[in-house]
Amino acid sequence: MMNRVCKDEIDVLIRARYSLITIVSYEETRVIECLKEMAARRSKQLMIWSATRGLRKYEEQDKIDDQTRDPLNALNHIERSTYPAIFVMLDFHHYLNDNVIVRKLRDLVENLKETYESLVIVSPVFNIPVELEKDIAVIDFDLPTTEDLGRLLDEIISVVDLSKEVKIELTPETRERLISAALGLTINEAENAFARAIVIDKSLGPEDIGRILEEKKQVIRKSGILEYYDSSEMMSGVGGMDSLKDWLNKRSVAFTSKAGEFGLPKPKGILLLGVQGCGKSLTAKSVANLWKLPLLRFDVGRVFSGIVGSSEENMRKAISTAESIAPVVLWIDEIEKAFSGVQSSTFSDAGTSARVFSYFLTWLQEKTRPVFVIATANNISLLPPEILRKGRFDEIFFVDLPFPDEREEIFTIHIKKRRRDPKKFDVKLLSRDSEGFSGAEIEQAVISSLFDAFVAGGDLTTGDILKSLKETVPLSQTMREQIENIREWARMRARPASKKLAATVSSAGRRIEV
Repeated sequence: MMNRVCKDEIDVLIRARYSLITIVSYEETRVIECLKEMAARRSKQLMIWSATRGLRKYEEQDKIDDQTRDPLNALNHIERSTYPAIFVMLDFHHYLNDNVIVRKLRDLVENLKETYESLVIVSPVFNIPVELEKDIAVIDFDLPTTEDLGRLLDEIISVVDLSKEVKIELTPETRERLISAALGLTINEAENAFARAIVIDKSLGPEDIGRILEEKKQVIRKSGILEYYDSSEMMSGVGGMDSLKDWLNKRSVAFTSKAGEFGLPKPKGILLLGVQGCGKSLTAKSVANLWKLPLLRFDVGRVFSGIVGSSEENMRKAISTAESIAPVVLWIDEIEKAFSGVQSSTFSDAGTSARVFSYFLTWLQEKTRPVFVIATANNISLLPPEILRKGRFDEIFFVDLPFPDEREEIFTIHIKKRRRDPKKFDVKLLSRDSEGFSGAEIEQAVISSLFDAFVAGGDLTTGDILKSLKETVPLSQTMREQIENIREWARMRARPASKKLAATVSSAGRRIEV
């Protein structure tokens, strides 16, 4: 059970007599089954090696060959063999730090080319020493497709149906949603998730979709780099930014099959630039709910943590995980901080940051899986210029401080959020007295005044909020020069998130409200 393109690629490499092949996958069983089928079709012997059992024939799974448990002895045995075979080395990446093993593999390259033998390393991680980079082919083994998961679900249903103790309530739509929820899981993980859902209440139905997604969240958490974000934020809770909202609303149907049939491409992503506290991160959280897609938060800082040399693998793993559960929204907050050291990477970290950044940029440009990237940035001066090139994102939006009517909307949202009737407040007065305030500062003013009202023993009033506003020094005053620089930069380089901003007249680098 696997993607036909991936299967054909492995078959082509073996037929083309590639000496060394690495298949990156956690699913040894699926990989071995695939190779078993290929070996039978090509009249080759399938040999399996592990550190616990040594080298043995596939048919002799229980046999232990103590002599070939040593990896060097196993490679010497392969070198002496003369029969057509596929040698599968399980978890062999642990030994690729040994210079003797690496040298032996290089010696084997030429030897195997003269035979009908292939050596396949099956490993959950991509770890190739530089000496072997030109001699080894790398295949990322695909996770189960919807067809694979559908067959698995049908097999489980056929088994539990026999017991007569489990209630199966699957309409075609529910079945499709269950399978979709399991996308991104391995066969074993999906089997465990389906079994767990059945065991909880001895049934399988619409209520189990959430339980399958819980299993997926565990997979994301275990990756250590991506975070499955449970966002309850709605687009109705975002004040202003009508142009951006309109753009997002128009693309809410882009991931449907009907849109694909019409010829619409999947949106790639957007970059939100602008003033801190003006709703960029809130918008990112809200998009997932608007489009009914999972939201993953990508902490790029974690890519560079851990052991030396693991950064490139961490980036590959994060992207692979995101693509495996696509369609999905991938949120990268303050992306400028993540890649700010790229320019000096050659001197500071031997080029690691530059290589990771280059890999990320290439993926942004060339990705075909429906992973919608929302990146936010506050400090434009730290942004590497390469990331702004056309094709990386569908649009670059500039988010400025809210205009008067937008501030009214923001006050209304936050007053209502605190279970108060906005009609009892003078939101026009509040908007007038909060010029230069960001959305986050307006929210904090409402919260602060709510505390004051509670301590005073009364209910929240317009006067309480006005008092809180007067006690606040907004960011637009403390960082006036930086904000003006951001506006000047974005004036000709980014699309305004607000229609009002698009109609703004610029004079001497100063915004005039109209």
